Amino acid sequence: MTSLLDFTYLAFDPFLINAGPIKIRWYAALIITGIILAYIVVQKEMVKRGFHDEFLTDLLIWAIPISIISARIYYVVFEWPRYADNPISALYIWEGGIAIHGALIGAFITTYVFTKRRGESFWKVADIAAPGLLIGQIIGRWGNFMNQEAHGGPVSETFLQNTIIPNWIMEQMTINGVTYHPTFLYESMWNLVGLILILAWLRRANLMRSSIFLFYLTWYSVGRFFIEGMRTDSLLIGGLRTAQIVSLITIVVAVAIYVYRKYSMKVTTKYEQK
Repeated sequence: MTSLLDFTYLAFDPFLINAGPIKIRWYAALIITGIILAYIVVQKEMVKRGFHDEFLTDLLIWAIPISIISARIYYVVFEWPRYADNPISALYIWEGGIAIHGALIGAFITTYVFTKRRGESFWKVADIAAPGLLIGQIIGRWGNFMNQEAHGGPVSETFLQNTIIPNWIMEQMTINGVTYHPTFLYESMWNLVGLILILAWLRRANLMRSSIFLFYLTWYSVGRFFIEGMRTDSLLIGGLRTAQIVSLITIVVAVAIYVYRKYSMKVTTKYEQK
């Protein structure tokens, strides 16, 4: 196999549009694309499951801005030394700095409150929305690719010579002459496998309500835990990688909820049979 070291590295421009005052980054365009595709998939399933046509739209009107705000707050909290001397700069979200765990927390809280006020099951909505969350994450990670960020440590020459990863991806992951692990790609592909499992298997099975959403939380968190260990730009708390801590907590909580709900359902069934 021809070594990637034999190629001249040309990085993609992080701007989709860069014409005077009009500047649109690929990152923003890909995030929006992910939201649109997720909306199309989830909306179709929502209507199929008997929800009103405008239910998802009404939810997203609240969930999207709240998720963006919570993603920024999460990032700023763990990177506070960067903003301590000029707190107002914490509002400069266009300069970058959001965290997906913060966005998910905001989305979950918003969805929970919204469904309770509408008299709908949070778990039913969460199960339907799970594929949409993965779609958004799969596409959104390519924004990191365009920005040459969220990468891992340097790769060896042996890795470059034997990798099956396309040259153009490794070229983009070469910064100042050093090639890094494309951890954005690892996470995107991990989420793609999770999406396939949900669409091809989990949604066809006769599962307890909440199973798909809890599977999503567990699947994503397992992948994120290991991939985060490779990254060089992790948020830290007490010297530990915040995303790994949150991932472990999420796995434990998701499994505990699943076991509790499964046990409660069995107890209820036995009681009703008496």
